[in-house]
Amino acid sequence: MENTLCLQYTALATLLLPFIGALLTACVPQRMAKWICTLFALLATLGTVIIGWLFLAHGKADTTITLLQYGNVALFGFIIDRISTLIVFAVVFLGLLVSLYSTGYLTTANREHPHEGSNRYYAFLLIFIGAMAGLVMSSTILGQLLFFEITGGCSWGLISYYQTPKAQRSAMKALLITHIASIGLYLAAATLFLNTGTFALSAIAQLNGTASLVVFGGILFAAWGKSAQLPLQAWLPDAMEAPTPVSAYLHAASMVKVGVYIYARAILSADTVPHIIGWVGIVMATITLIYGFLMYLPQKDMKRLLAWSTITQLSYIFLALSISIFGSKTAFIGGVAYIFNHAFAKSLFFLVAGALSYSCGTRMLPRLQGVMNKMPLLGVGFCVAALAITGVPPFNGFFSKFPIFAAGFELSHEFWLMTPLMVLVLIESVASFAWFIYWFGRVIPGKPSDEVAQAAPLPLVMSVVLVILIAMSVGSSVIAVAWLG
Repeated sequence: MENTLCLQYTALATLLLPFIGALLTACVPQRMAKWICTLFALLATLGTVIIGWLFLAHGKADTTITLLQYGNVALFGFIIDRISTLIVFAVVFLGLLVSLYSTGYLTTANREHPHEGSNRYYAFLLIFIGAMAGLVMSSTILGQLLFFEITGGCSWGLISYYQTPKAQRSAMKALLITHIASIGLYLAAATLFLNTGTFALSAIAQLNGTASLVVFGGILFAAWGKSAQLPLQAWLPDAMEAPTPVSAYLHAASMVKVGVYIYARAILSADTVPHIIGWVGIVMATITLIYGFLMYLPQKDMKRLLAWSTITQLSYIFLALSISIFGSKTAFIGGVAYIFNHAFAKSLFFLVAGALSYSCGTRMLPRLQGVMNKMPLLGVGFCVAALAITGVPPFNGFFSKFPIFAAGFELSHEFWLMTPLMVLVLIESVASFAWFIYWFGRVIPGKPSDEVAQAAPLPLVMSVVLVILIAMSVGSSVIAVAWLG
C-alpha cells in the first residue's frame, strides 16, 4: 500500500512538474527561460527514474492507480508496468537532452538560424514533455485522448516557431492531419464506454465482435495520423521547418511515437485482437515502408531525408505490433524495444544535422564533405546513427529489427503471405543501409568542403548531448532487454 502511494505521488509529480515549469518559464526574463526549462526537465527525468526504482522494488508488479472517477467510471489514472516505465523514461530523458542542447543551439552564434530562444519555445517544450509523460502513463483512453490533443497543440506552436509563412503552413498542416486522425480515438473512446461503461484501457479485454473492430480500427487510424503513416503521412516532412532540436524531439523521439504507443497499449490490454486489424496493420506498414524509402532517395536536405527515414522506421514498429496480434510475443517485445531504441538513434541523427547547420550554416548534404577531418565528433555521431538506424550489430537498431524478422518468418509457416512481405521488408532494410552508407561516403571522409572548412566550434552542451546519445545508441538495447525481460 505504501509503495502504491509513493508510486502515485511520484507519477503525479512527474506529470505536473513540466506544466508548472512551463508556467514559470513563460513568466521569467528571457535569459533565465532556458535554465528554468532545463531544471524542470531534469526534475521530471528524476521522477521517471524514481518510478522505475519503485516499480523494481515492488517486484515489477503491474500497478493501476485511478486518480479521477465519476461514480464507477474511471476517467483518469496511471498504469505502471514494464512498458510505461521504459517509454516514459525515454521521452522525458530525451526532453531533458533536447532542452540542454537547445541552450547552445538557439543562440545568435547559430550560422543557419541566428536567434536567441524565446520563453515561448521553452514553455511549449516543457508542456510537450508533460503531455508525453501523461499519455504514456495514462490508464484510460480518455487520458490518452486529452494528452494526444495537447501534443498536437504543442507541435503546432513549435513547428511554426520561426514564424515564416512556410513554417506556419507546415504547422497548420500537422495540426489538421493529426486532428483528423484523433477522430479515430474519439470513436474508440465512445465505443469502449458504450459497451463497457468505463474508459479504462483494461476494459478493452471485454470487447468482442463489431465493438472490438471499431475500437481497434479507431486506435489504428489515430496511430497512423500521429506516427505519419500512409495515408496520413504528408505532415511530417513539412514539419522540418521547426528548429532542429524540435525535429529531434517531436519528430524522432516522442510525438511520432504516440501513435505506435497507443496501438501497443491497446494490443497489450486486449485478450484477443481481430485478425483483420493485424492484416491491415501489416499490409499498410509494408506499403508505407517501401513508399517512405523511395521518397527519401531524392532528398538532399538532411532533415527531410531523416523525416522520410523516420516514416519507414515507424512502419517497422507497426509491422512488429501487427505481427504480435497473431500471437507472437517476440514481435511485441521487439516493437516496444524498437520504440525505445529508435528514439535515441534518430535523435542523435537529427542533432548531428542540427550541429552541422549550427557550425556550417547549411544542412544540404552535397555541400557537406570532410566532416570527420574538421569535426570528428559529428563524423562519429553520423556513423553511429546511420549504423544504429539501419540495424547493424552491435548498435541498438539490430536488437530491435532482428526479433521482427524472426517473428515474421516464423509466422510464414502458418500464413504464406508473410513470406513475400518479409522479403520485401528485408530488401528495404538492406537498401536503406546502402543509401545511408552512400551519403556517409559523400559527407564524412575526404577533404573538407568550403562550408565545413570554415565551420564554427560547437558549444560544450551540444557536444555533451551528442556524446550521451552516441553511448545510448550502443547501449539502449541492453537497458530495453533487461527491463522488458
